[in-house]
Amino acid sequence: MKTASKKIINGWAMYDWANSVYNLVITSTMFPAYFEAVTKNDATHNQVHFLGRTYVNTALYNYALGFAFLIVAIMSPILSSIADYKGNKKSFLRFFSTMGSLACSCLYFFNKDTVTVGIFLVIIACIGFWSSLVFYNAYLPEIAAEEDQDRVSAKGFTMGYIGSVLLQIVCFILFFKGSLIGLQETPALQISFLLVGIWWFGFAQIPLKVLPNGTPAAVRPQHSIFTNGFIELKKVFAQIKQLPILKRYLGAFFCYNMGVQTIMLAATLYGKSELNIPVTNLIIAILLIQLVAIPGSLLMSKLSGKFGNLQVLAGVVVIWVICCVLGYLIPRDGIYQFYGLATIVGFVMGGIQSLSRSTYAKLMPETKDTTSFFSFYDVTEKIAIVIGMFSYGYITELAGGSQRNSILALMTFFIVGLLLLIYTIKAEKKHTQVLA
Repeated sequence: MKTASKKIINGWAMYDWANSVYNLVITSTMFPAYFEAVTKNDATHNQVHFLGRTYVNTALYNYALGFAFLIVAIMSPILSSIADYKGNKKSFLRFFSTMGSLACSCLYFFNKDTVTVGIFLVIIACIGFWSSLVFYNAYLPEIAAEEDQDRVSAKGFTMGYIGSVLLQIVCFILFFKGSLIGLQETPALQISFLLVGIWWFGFAQIPLKVLPNGTPAAVRPQHSIFTNGFIELKKVFAQIKQLPILKRYLGAFFCYNMGVQTIMLAATLYGKSELNIPVTNLIIAILLIQLVAIPGSLLMSKLSGKFGNLQVLAGVVVIWVICCVLGYLIPRDGIYQFYGLATIVGFVMGGIQSLSRSTYAKLMPETKDTTSFFSFYDVTEKIAIVIGMFSYGYITELAGGSQRNSILALMTFFIVGLLLLIYTIKAEKKHTQVLA
């Protein structure tokens, strides 16, 4: 196979440029802080009503994201199977990118009087973002030869980082300097959500214009296209059970990934609600995370070459356990302690994700069915997020709105993951000795 033209490669990478603003502005920085402020009321403190039940506001946010990831985990195998058979990945990419970007734009209208609608918009935007990525990622092996896939994938990542930071800067200016043109903080945040939707929708038209339509499968799947994806996952699971090292590693990944992803999604709310960190300082902390994530990822990549993937992962998970303890101990209004914790989290955040995926790829058996194996990995990741987010929200409610006990619960996920990683390392050493 020959790598596609520069025009197609650049067009594909532009989708990362388009949608990464959702992950930075909506998921990580401005929207969680805005949500906490809007749903907090002097009369009811941090209570909010939704569909006939009263929730702790931060717990409701976690439940909403957890539900969205559950929908994605269920839909992904079905949609992937349909797209592979029909060859219409572009249609699905268009649908979910449009759905997600419109939902982001509509968050402009989210206020204390439209909480119910706002929660549904949060869910729809999350589903749109993650579902569109399923089809965006599926284009990579179609447009890039195997030897070029790392380079092309890195190009997309780089474009996404640059694009998201550029719009984030615009949003920062609106938030910090909007008063110069008579714009207060709340309207500035709402305009930021609108800009995210416009940016995502507008730049998504570039890949949607240049990417190929896709080729229908030459052979009809053995089963219904609605069940074929799940049957393929079942086959992969049966193979994994026969591979002791990979099986143990996936168990470890499932546990520690619950903690990693939940912290990434809940960190801003924890800082705003539990630690009373002002929005301005939260934004600075998120910037610190962005700045140290890349060098941290590069360092872990080098360390893995020297000490081994599993060994480095185990060391990184130990750091995550320490982060949970530090997060629990940070006093209210502890801005500088929060900065320090954000720096540590950022340093290990990118590395553990990239190293986890590459470790899975190395432990996979030699097979042509890499798509099904990575689909299994992605579904495992999403289910871990669902359990992590629901656990975090539920424990927060049990604690009367305090999120500190939820942080300790995340620490147990990391500890179990660490123990399973040690178990995996022992199995790998035993396997190596047998081969020797």
